[in-house]
Amino acid sequence: MRLLLGKALIVGGILLAIMGGLVLLSDRIPWLGKLPGDIHIKRDGFSFYFPLATCIIISIILTLLFRLLGRR
Repeated sequence: MRLLLGKALIVGGILLAIMGGLVLLSDRIPWLGKLPGDIHIKRDGFSFYFPLATCIIISIILTLLFRLLGRR
């Protein structure tokens, strides 16, 4: 039980570090966050931004990646 928990924490930490690196590099990807389906509302004293299309594309990419890695 402890061995399984330890392995899960190590894998989770590695995934978290990879995701952090991707967030740091996300400024270098020009289309990320600026797709046609992203919602951006700007009014006086109020700004709302939700990257809907970006979230969907990232979800599809991660789903394909995890399915490919899960088969091994």
